[in-house]
Amino acid sequence: MALGSDIKGSVKTALAIGAAVLVALIAGGVLLYPHIMPGSKGDAAANGAEAPQSALSAYAKGSLTRLSAPVDLVSAPDQAFVDRDGKAVTFADFRGKVVVVNLWAMWCAPCRTEMPTLATLAAAYEGTDLLVLPVNVDSEDGAIADAKSFIDVHEPLPFYSEKTFRLPFLFPESGKMPQTILLDRQGRIRATFAGEADWASAEARALVDALLAES
Repeated sequence: MALGSDIKGSVKTALAIGAAVLVALIAGGVLLYPHIMPGSKGDAAANGAEAPQSALSAYAKGSLTRLSAPVDLVSAPDQAFVDRDGKAVTFADFRGKVVVVNLWAMWCAPCRTEMPTLATLAAAYEGTDLLVLPVNVDSEDGAIADAKSFIDVHEPLPFYSEKTFRLPFLFPESGKMPQTILLDRQGRIRATFAGEADWASAEARALVDALLAES
């Protein structure tokens, strides 16, 4: 009888631990890969519907349904990252341009999936004041090398790296991946988006055009 009780107790303990691990994995997945059904209550929260939105929220449609465009403007963080040659830069170095910042990693499948659309966007606006700025946040040297090779087949995108994985937590979409942030010419955060999007879409180009039209 004692042996049977011990077995039942062990099974219950194992099930409890398994359930806890599953909950943790689900929570982590939500953080890194935000998949929210358009029109749902979660979608409204992710889109910042409860916070005041600027006129740029008009472009929150199509693949950009979850776009958030806050009224209150703050400057991009001053966290340093490096270019392909290892030179340290900050977002302040790009003031004067409209910047589409994309935080991505090789382990993030949606990040890789949307990269061709960012390359298409960059190519369409070459010679203008738009800069598409993908920043890789892998931490291992091998993954960073793979990321460089990956970017090289998505011309004309440049390669930048921030290997401490701090940047994704310094923007309003805290920790979510992929994460895209649009900065105006003053280096202020004008719109944010968490998750995969089509950055070559008509709504994405209209959003970019609206920022470029500002003085």
